[in-house]
Amino acid sequence: MDVSETLRGLGSATLGECGARIMRARIRPVWTGAVLAAPAVPVTCTPGDNLAIHVAVAIAHPGQALVVDVGTIPERGYWGEVLTTAAQARGLTGLVIDGGVRDTAAIESLGFAVFSSMVALPGATKHSAGSVGVPATVAEALVEPGDWVVGDADGVVIVPGHDLDEVIAAGRSRADKEEGFFSKLRAGSTTVELLSLDRAPVVIEKNVHQEQSR
Repeated sequence: MDVSETLRGLGSATLGECGARIMRARIRPVWTGAVLAAPAVPVTCTPGDNLAIHVAVAIAHPGQALVVDVGTIPERGYWGEVLTTAAQARGLTGLVIDGGVRDTAAIESLGFAVFSSMVALPGATKHSAGSVGVPATVAEALVEPGDWVVGDADGVVIVPGHDLDEVIAAGRSRADKEEGFFSKLRAGSTTVELLSLDRAPVVIEKNVHQEQSR
């Protein structure tokens, strides 16, 4: 099984319903079409400083993606074209950062998958403490060595490494169930019926039902 391909195919929305840790909605793709599914390298920076990111790019393994917490000063350009070029040369596959990035047009043209909470111009310093490979909480999702990060148009999730097989199995089961729903919905069924929803709490104006019945 190609884990990366499988996780990309299931997508963040399905995985988020099946045991993956969901990042806050502020984490969005920097460019339309960015997709990421890779082993995660947690990184923690001193607020306003990106030294730990530079170190992470230098020591991370090909195929991995950095998942970065920058603390209480998000409005800095912690990542840009230079780090993107360096990361691609090292074989890294992407970045998720709860903070700012810049040079977004260049990042898109290079096709590097970046997910961030904002775009910001001011630069970061490069001399303060941080950590690489140490568990971190990024956008309220715990990231540990051995976890996988999955990002797409819907958002970003972290798949716990110790639950990887279980989350994938649950995701496949959910995807198969939803595929069955699609054909039934096209045949005339309603989501109320398929999900066995209770209509009782919903107030329905009589004329609405009559209009639909005509």
